[in-house]
Amino acid sequence: MSWNRRLGKSPNFAVNYMNNTDKNAFDLVMQMMAIPGKSCEERAIAEFVREQLLAAGADEQAMRFDTAHKRTPDRGEVGNLIFKLPGTVRQPRRLLMAHLDTVPICVGSQPVRRGNLVRSADPTTGLGADDRAGAAVVLNAALRILTDNLPHPPLTFFWTVQEEIGLQGARCASIGPLGRPRLAFNFDGGSPDKVTIGATGGYRLAIDIRGIASHAGGAPEQGVSAIAIAALAIAELQRAGWHGDIHHNGKHGTSNVGVIQGGEATNVVTDHVLIKAEARSHDGKFRQQIVKQIESAFQRAVKEVRNIKGKRGKVHVDGRLDYDSFVLSQDEPCVREAIAAIESAGCQPQLAIANGGVDANWMVKHGIPTVTIGAGQLNQHMVSEALDVKKYLAACQIGLQLATTTDSE
Repeated sequence: MSWNRRLGKSPNFAVNYMNNTDKNAFDLVMQMMAIPGKSCEERAIAEFVREQLLAAGADEQAMRFDTAHKRTPDRGEVGNLIFKLPGTVRQPRRLLMAHLDTVPICVGSQPVRRGNLVRSADPTTGLGADDRAGAAVVLNAALRILTDNLPHPPLTFFWTVQEEIGLQGARCASIGPLGRPRLAFNFDGGSPDKVTIGATGGYRLAIDIRGIASHAGGAPEQGVSAIAIAALAIAELQRAGWHGDIHHNGKHGTSNVGVIQGGEATNVVTDHVLIKAEARSHDGKFRQQIVKQIESAFQRAVKEVRNIKGKRGKVHVDGRLDYDSFVLSQDEPCVREAIAAIESAGCQPQLAIANGGVDANWMVKHGIPTVTIGAGQLNQHMVSEALDVKKYLAACQIGLQLATTTDSE
């Protein structure tokens, strides 16, 4: 079904409409990328979204923040933002969503356009297009509907927090206030022709190593080095093929030791080290096997390091499932609608399975089939991050079409 028929307008309406609103959509994302808002510190960007909606005539009673930030492992400033609109036609409710937080490297972004690309003028920061571009696509759709009174089914607009630290906003979301949507569309990193119908699962570990402190020069033999324990365990994982890109018995996954914290002085045998690691795989059983290998390596390393009296250290592993893997059927209504909208925007849909988590992992777990579409971002999580303006505007067209479909399912 074409864009024009969905909007119920004249054949040239879609092209003219998008041409007349490109500047507004572009200005919107430029403002949003400049607002700091790393994970757990999303209040300023959430208030910006809320103020934009109110200025466009949104009913304040139709907006609310949930309390997800009070249930996440790391407490945040604000919860997920929900905005609901009753439909002008009787159809199943649709949800459009994106996350508000950026990675820390994007704090201080100074967006500047050069040709068709936007980058940060500060070469030491990322741009923050991941995922302010997605959040702007969703906000733009809501604003256009409010200001131009476009026909639409019942809609929920949903901006999540803490996506970049394990999809925590989506994980802890209050599902009831979303209004039981039947189709959901998540806008995140990449090209707008990318249709992500599945994603890997991720498990996070905190490994607490306790050794015995002693003077490193006067009595090193009295100590048990927590750093030595950590080094032995990590080296074993690397040698045995359980760290990095993992292939065992036809199964595939990844793992990474990403954080090591410990020690304060070179003249003290370090007695405490905290390690943060992760394991990922599309195969849940294999992911658990990777986790078991990580835990076992640290337990063996503890037994290997002793002081002169035969005393050993201790290790405690605390883990949690950040998100489980999922794959949607290509016949899922949200997948079919996403493909149709992308084609109508002049793009060629490409189905994808992600090796990283997206908010859709938890939305699917909550019982809401959710497909993820890119919003024009390039080189996410890097200082070279950029936004492709043409692709971002195509994503805005796709988002608006998905929000204004008025045909029967």
